[in-house]
Amino acid sequence: MNNRHAKALRWLVTAGLAGPALVVAQDQSARPADTTSSAGRQAAAAERHVMQAVEVVHRMEMDAGIRPVLAQAQGVFIVPKYARAAIGIGGAGGAGLLLLNKGDGQWSDPVFYNTGGVSLGLQLGAQGGMLAFILNNQKAVDAFLKKTSVSLNAKAGLTVVNWNRMAQGTAGAGDVVAWSDSRGVFGDAATIEVSGVRYSQNLNNAYYHRTLSASDILAGKTSNPQANLLTQSLASAARP
Repeated sequence: MNNRHAKALRWLVTAGLAGPALVVAQDQSARPADTTSSAGRQAAAAERHVMQAVEVVHRMEMDAGIRPVLAQAQGVFIVPKYARAAIGIGGAGGAGLLLLNKGDGQWSDPVFYNTGGVSLGLQLGAQGGMLAFILNNQKAVDAFLKKTSVSLNAKAGLTVVNWNRMAQGTAGAGDVVAWSDSRGVFGDAATIEVSGVRYSQNLNNAYYHRTLSASDILAGKTSNPQANLLTQSLASAARP
């Protein structure tokens, strides 16, 4: 509402032709969303992570041979930005987003995870960058849904293979395919171990404005239109 309209409403109140409540309501509707509260900051951070994840999908799409792997995947776990200092030593990492393939060319809305304590089992000094873990089967998906702390490793009965080190025709051999935009992230490791990924209740609550479980979000019990670009980008990247 511009100043002219605001002045007109206040004149109507003064003249007895409109109630003060109308002015208050109009003023409040014109205010931007609150980003000063904790929930507001969390919501803004979640939206930022989603847009960063779109960039990861676009980068993955440029990688030759990965489209059929995505098309057959059960899901994907995207870590848009991972700090160099965190790799291999469990330091501050970033947010991760889990999306499931719904089987009809569509993808679920994202579920947010905290990768702050993740350990990739790599040598110190590895580079940071974009990460994505393509979940090839239900066993890999269940690792995210059945436990509070997610582990993608042999102890969980999962094989995580390095996309940059494998023959692309054997991508289905692992339960999870680990992709990065920098070969330095995974180095020369043929297999990768991931542990310490945790469901972020705060980010999910702030993004969807409700208290939800990962299963609720993946089942479509809620949605956020801001995620449409991400889900559409994944659908495009996974199109055979």
